[in-house]
Amino acid sequence: MDNTIKKVGKGLLWGLGGTAAALLTSIAGWIVYSKKYINHHQGITGALDADLFEVTTQNAGRLGYYADLSGKGTPLVLLHSINAAPSALEMKPIFDHYRGKRPIYALDLPGFGFSDRSDRLYSARLYQDAIVEFIREVVGKSADVVALSLSCEFAALAAVYSPEWIRSLVMISPTGFKQPRTDKISQRARQHGAQSQVYAGLAVPLWNRPFYDLVSSRPSIQHFLNLSFEGYVPPSFVDYAYVTAHQLGAQYAPTYFLSGKLFTPAVRETVYKVLEQPVLVIYDQDPYTNFEMLPGMLQEKENWRAERIPPTRGLPHWEQPEKTFSALEAFWKEL
Repeated sequence: MDNTIKKVGKGLLWGLGGTAAALLTSIAGWIVYSKKYINHHQGITGALDADLFEVTTQNAGRLGYYADLSGKGTPLVLLHSINAAPSALEMKPIFDHYRGKRPIYALDLPGFGFSDRSDRLYSARLYQDAIVEFIREVVGKSADVVALSLSCEFAALAAVYSPEWIRSLVMISPTGFKQPRTDKISQRARQHGAQSQVYAGLAVPLWNRPFYDLVSSRPSIQHFLNLSFEGYVPPSFVDYAYVTAHQLGAQYAPTYFLSGKLFTPAVRETVYKVLEQPVLVIYDQDPYTNFEMLPGMLQEKENWRAERIPPTRGLPHWEQPEKTFSALEAFWKEL
């Protein structure tokens, strides 16, 4: 019996050892493939059919942006989301609808598009500064801001700390309304700085870019966009996401995002509740967050309102554009 147990144990060890060896070989092979055969200098063109400009700011550095100033009225500033491969293309339906009707801008946030993608600290404060500096130095007057997903948190921070530059805020599928976790595991993770540990693990130069190449591969991009669309995903959306993710330095900002370091803790209580500007939330279903705590905010804050636009999964302006535009018009009409 003892000999049988020993033989079984040895067999298991050999099996586990073989599996580990195969896994390590696959990882090493992907690292080599990423560095030698994946083109990280894809030819990139503008995400929008509009004039592309850039400005260099004190805190955020170089910022790329699109603009159409042929319209009149209060300027409109559009902010794309933060994910593995975002771009101003995410805001295209709104940009195209309002160009010529009012001055409109679409900003490439730091680390993305034609903005500075250098290896530096990316944080909520950096994005807050970028938004304020952009509106102050380029737009030059108080603007209506429309932000998508996590960028809603950055726009809210900018509106709280520099209220003179933001007249109103529209949040499309915002983060920050999920019921906070109170289990012991999440508490322990926060106590031990899990986000910093995850970032340190992902940011190791040997595999940082190869890991990002996996996350930003065409199949991966297609998969995540399938989750965000109720219906058909435009091929151009996938194509541009792939191209913008395969630029020099494209991995740096997403690494901070993937490690969770760009989210503001308790943003609902510390930022959203402090907002004094009129706020409109446009939402429905979202595969990456939920809006459990939104009704409470609407009850507590008179300057907040919300419009649910089904059936959508985070991009209502793409799948239900007319309903989205109607909600925007009704909101701005009351300002």
